[in-house]
Amino acid sequence: MINKAIVWFRNDLRVHDNEALSEALRMADEVIPVFVFDERVFGPKTPFGFDKTGVKRTQFIIECVTDLRKSIENLGSDLIVRTGITEDIIFDISTQLKASWVFCNRERTSEEVAVQDALEQKLWTQGMEMRYSRGKMLYYTSDLPFPITHTPDTFTSFRKEVEKYVPVRVPLPSPTSLATIDKSIETGDIPSLLDFGFEEITATPRFRGGESAALAQLEYYLWKSDNVARYKKTRNKMLGWDYSSKLSPYLAQGCISPKTIYDEIKKYESQRTKNDSTYWLIFELLWRDYFRLIAKKYGDKIFVSNGISEEEAREWSTDRALFNIWAQARTGVPMIDANMRELNTTGFMSNRGRQNVASFLVNDMKVHWLLGAEYFESMLIDYDPCSNYGNWNYIAGVGVDPRPGRWFNVVHQGKRYDSKGEHAHHWLPELDVISGSKVHDLPIMSMADLKEYNIILGKDYPKAVVTDRRWG
Repeated sequence: MINKAIVWFRNDLRVHDNEALSEALRMADEVIPVFVFDERVFGPKTPFGFDKTGVKRTQFIIECVTDLRKSIENLGSDLIVRTGITEDIIFDISTQLKASWVFCNRERTSEEVAVQDALEQKLWTQGMEMRYSRGKMLYYTSDLPFPITHTPDTFTSFRKEVEKYVPVRVPLPSPTSLATIDKSIETGDIPSLLDFGFEEITATPRFRGGESAALAQLEYYLWKSDNVARYKKTRNKMLGWDYSSKLSPYLAQGCISPKTIYDEIKKYESQRTKNDSTYWLIFELLWRDYFRLIAKKYGDKIFVSNGISEEEAREWSTDRALFNIWAQARTGVPMIDANMRELNTTGFMSNRGRQNVASFLVNDMKVHWLLGAEYFESMLIDYDPCSNYGNWNYIAGVGVDPRPGRWFNVVHQGKRYDSKGEHAHHWLPELDVISGSKVHDLPIMSMADLKEYNIILGKDYPKAVVTDRRWG
């Protein structure tokens, strides 16, 4: 009797360092790779009415699945692709092919857990088994010095307990071949944007999706450019490609594993240079693990108004007209509007930009942080529920290490981190008449300065939706 296993690809769209795939190959005679575009993820709206998965992330995921199919074809097999309700589709395929197991990498947030639990219950009715692996984190939870429920509530405590004492495991190798899948089952077509109700994107995207692109970017950022050796100095920049690793979209969809990044950095450190910058990229991976553990520890609390805080929720505005000023880049504050235009155009924004636009929405405009978090969920190509909501919790003061006053002086921040005004001018060309970092002074300019630049606020550029005396 041939033992068959389904490998359900989720947010692990790669063949390298894929524990679910490796485990299936070890246990089964025949492995059947499957990916489902779940109609509850592609198409529905968030509670505040945004596309749950916006057009740019949808396109990115389509590219990731296309690349995964090519990789699997190169190994001698194929990827079965379907659109619909995941647990029904995978159960039907498993029943049709008389599979013994379904292997997958475990997810930690409620919507994803509900799907894996529903599938597991359906499989049990036919004597089939779910086998879970861990594919999202740098560290294995079983290697940590504490149970997940005892994860420290400050990142610093977590880091001190983990990074010096817990080894990072070696990445698993890519398979060299896969058996041809059963010819009785249709492999299925990968859907297009039109299938999800979106128009096709004509502009060339900044990021190309897929494992191949992810590994190429890792090689470029480390070995071809040596940019990693300057990362700590450049990470707060906002314009260009080389200031950061640009690996976050690939991590979010699992096109590259954090262990692979860590392993490659360690090779780089041994062969080229080891400094604060090479460490800092590992530091970012630690934050990613930490937010995932916090999401598991506190569950759905990270998605509600007062977060993991035990205090009563603040009074937040949900005025959609006010929110739309922020979302549509009409705040009258160049630091904010430039970053929001970038997000709306590309689906990406620098970390420095994200902190500022989030702080401005929450602390200056007094708009509910959940509106911002859901908008990011819709728009970002590197959206990950744990990191996204964890960061918004943090800025709103309702998450880990809670404290009031995570307020950013957006004028000073613009002048400090966009010191030549290049980012602002790139995304706000209507302000080219104001040279250099002076563009960030626009919300606090005198009438004489505005006259000198021949700018009429409210006509040539919006008046600031709010102002603060501390900006001056």
